[in-house]
Amino acid sequence: MKAALNVLDLFSGCGGFSLGAHQAGFNVAMAVDVDPILTSSFRTNFPRTPLVLHDIAQLSGRDVLNEVGRIDGVFGGPPCQAFSAIGHKRADDPRRELLVHFFRVVSEIRPAFFVAENVQGLQLESAQKTLNMGLDYVRRHYRILGPILLNAADYGAATKRPRLFIIGIDPDRCDAVSSEQFELVKRTPATVRQAIGDLENASFVENSGGFDYWRINRPGRPARYAEGLRAPTREFTGHMHTTHTKEVRRRFSKVKQGEIDRVGRHPRLSWEGQCPTLRAGTGNDRGSYQAVRPLHPTEHRVITVREAARLQGFPDTFKFHPTTWHSFRMIGNSVSPIMARSIFDAMASAMGRVPTGLAAE
Repeated sequence: MKAALNVLDLFSGCGGFSLGAHQAGFNVAMAVDVDPILTSSFRTNFPRTPLVLHDIAQLSGRDVLNEVGRIDGVFGGPPCQAFSAIGHKRADDPRRELLVHFFRVVSEIRPAFFVAENVQGLQLESAQKTLNMGLDYVRRHYRILGPILLNAADYGAATKRPRLFIIGIDPDRCDAVSSEQFELVKRTPATVRQAIGDLENASFVENSGGFDYWRINRPGRPARYAEGLRAPTREFTGHMHTTHTKEVRRRFSKVKQGEIDRVGRHPRLSWEGQCPTLRAGTGNDRGSYQAVRPLHPTEHRVITVREAARLQGFPDTFKFHPTTWHSFRMIGNSVSPIMARSIFDAMASAMGRVPTGLAAE
């Protein structure tokens, strides 16, 4: 039996990308991130993966190899705010350089493959100088695919989340990967109803360890999408409803499915559609701005943490943060595990492995 392939997660956040790697049969040998809040539940969700809180601009590939040994793949999503089409895109934003450091670390480790994720704004002219500086570190040793645009909804998720991916493979150790491969494995997206319909009328169980626990009571078998995310106990966390004023609830009640609240710009989810991209908001260092949250299809409130997690493709066993604000930051910053899984299935095949589980069915 072949040993599991070791991969390194850079800018790990809460671990959406790591989850997809695990599901595809990879061993995440180490995760690195500088943010103690966005990674606060990582050890809970991935107890066997060493998490290192470290500035990746100061990370040495040699140190990683000394600590872990063999690394077959490196993946990560460097901070995207500096390249976002809705952001300020300042040339002096220090977060831009973290993209370059991702490729620098790859060049120092020399894995068989790498996968970088970012927003569509990485294709803008204003981002090309930074991107090319990064790619200069890896062009010599890797065959590069991308940036290619992939949407989580096209791979079965219940959210429309287009993201750019850059994939590099060492042709001496890894078979070629083409954009056509990702076209061939596209699937019908799940609907909002299939993702969160079974959470309606869930009952509160208790508050424990800073988390609110709930239990699914809805009878009958859920949609296949929800069934794949449910915990065996039917319990989950993060479903406390936001308390809105009577005036706000009245305003929300006038927003039809598929429409947008004119004041707060909250989109009302449609049962038979997909959720728009869930955004992260900002941390304390960036003004603590909360991202606009979608409205539940029929209830006059914004969606809960668990509903957002389901739409993004996280299982009910996955814990985020005790606070709603930081939990939404975790989800909004994450790669959809469903999207990540599709990518790592392709990388497993390129490495001569048979992908395991759902995406191989």
